[in-house]
Amino acid sequence: MSPSGKESHLSDRVPPQAFFAVSAVFHYLGPALAVMLFEHVGVFGVTWLRIACAAVVFAVWCRPWRLARRLGRAQLGLLAALGVVLAAMNTVFYLACARIPLSTVGAIEFLGTIVLAAIGVRNRRNLLALVLAVGGVAVLADVRLVDEPLGFVFAFANCALFLVYVVLGHRVANAGPGLSGIDQLGAAMLIAAVVVTPYGLGDATAAFTHPSLLLAGIGVAVCSSVIPYVTDQLAMARLRRATFALMLSILPAMATVIGLAVLAQVPTIQDLAGIALITVGVAVHQEPEKGKIS
Repeated sequence: MSPSGKESHLSDRVPPQAFFAVSAVFHYLGPALAVMLFEHVGVFGVTWLRIACAAVVFAVWCRPWRLARRLGRAQLGLLAALGVVLAAMNTVFYLACARIPLSTVGAIEFLGTIVLAAIGVRNRRNLLALVLAVGGVAVLADVRLVDEPLGFVFAFANCALFLVYVVLGHRVANAGPGLSGIDQLGAAMLIAAVVVTPYGLGDATAAFTHPSLLLAGIGVAVCSSVIPYVTDQLAMARLRRATFALMLSILPAMATVIGLAVLAQVPTIQDLAGIALITVGVAVHQEPEKGKIS
């Protein structure tokens, strides 16, 4: 069975919320592991290892270059845009993580999706859910620009790019019958690898002489770019864009948990209060029964 066939069969049997849950865990587990590599290969080196290794995995799995003969100019342009966004988003994300806590980066990353969630709010219950989620993010972020202004600049840049990623990702996931979202994601990842090579390969060469660092880089790629992006595609194909955007509100909470477990970044009482608000917001949210926003 082809990768596309396996994707379709699996997505029919597993609830999209389950795919999202897997994505939520690995969305910050991989970056937490990446932070520990910064001192060895630098931020740009880690970015290159993550994207390049993920591109190799997708190339072996999907052989995405076959899409070139099947896609029109508009769809190829969409994949090119997604590739550039993936490269830029991962770069500024790591630049932010090198300066401020993972939980803060995760909270700020969510803010852009508020716009998407607001577009799909059609009843008071969803409005309440959105207010709770936004309030939780505000409490969890506890923004202090004076402490590390450049870190927050990178974090807000990542926020904007993450919003673009959600929009482009939904367009790719719902491109039409016969077009695998995962195959297209593989093509976009190859483009992203080309984009990051000029400024990332030089720092990453240190890993080539240390097998343990190279294996760690491969692990970061699988945990950060393969598992979460694939499960994102499987979830996006069946969830409304606004629903997906609101479910993303659990990511700041997940960032806090992963930061504690992997990086020993202990949350404060204020952090826990923010997590509680976000969790209630997700629980209150009512998913529309029909239709999707693509």
